[in-house]
Amino acid sequence: MADQILAGKTGVVFGVANKRSIAWAIAKAWAGAGAKLIFNYQGERLKENVEELVAEFGEGTPLWPCDVTQDDEIADFFEKVRGTSSRIDLLLHSVAFAPKEALEGDFLSTSREAFRTAHDISAYSLVALAREAAPLMTDGGSIVAMTYYGAKKVVPHYNVMGVAKASLEASARYLAYDLGKKKIRVNCISAGPVNTLAARGISGFSSMMKHYQERAPLGRSCDSAEIGQTGLFLASDGGAAITGQTIYVDGGYQIMGM
Repeated sequence: MADQILAGKTGVVFGVANKRSIAWAIAKAWAGAGAKLIFNYQGERLKENVEELVAEFGEGTPLWPCDVTQDDEIADFFEKVRGTSSRIDLLLHSVAFAPKEALEGDFLSTSREAFRTAHDISAYSLVALAREAAPLMTDGGSIVAMTYYGAKKVVPHYNVMGVAKASLEASARYLAYDLGKKKIRVNCISAGPVNTLAARGISGFSSMMKHYQERAPLGRSCDSAEIGQTGLFLASDGGAAITGQTIYVDGGYQIMGM
């Protein structure tokens, strides 16, 4: 059994869609370290999937709907959290979306609506969730958001999602500043490509994986379990003095110039 370094902690997890989700890898690492978890699901279509997964943590693991584009749903969700726990310590934001047509072709063709949608769901939702979570983090806490290198450099076909992830990373820094006085830390994990449902929606994903194998110092990207362990580190006392940072878990790809 893993060390129970999160024993007595409660975490809220946004973004589990299926067993390949990065959110699921981090949730498993948190639970394995002793944290009690509360989950959201986005829409009835995903409910059964997520229900099946969280059953692994025992009957009665809280799981409620929450559409992060709706402030009233976010408020309702956290009202339910308050009914279950007087305090939370951890929040995982693993939520991103852009319309499929915006992830094909060129960035120049991005519609106003696709731009708005990508930023609302992928970046603003972190602010909205943090605003509701912060009052419950009465003993400090750790907020972790998932990002990708396309926020910093151009990744063909990532398009508006890269711009939205750049907004997410900047939002995390400003939140880190605002929430530091409450001992709440806010960090991003920038994961290399992992074979998730979301990743497979990006055109040219398999050639991207090959590129990492050829260029990254470790000769590969990363796997979900490794991202889970980074999420655990950021949630634990090991990350107690780290905030406003983007941690790269990508086999070292980010350091390379050529």
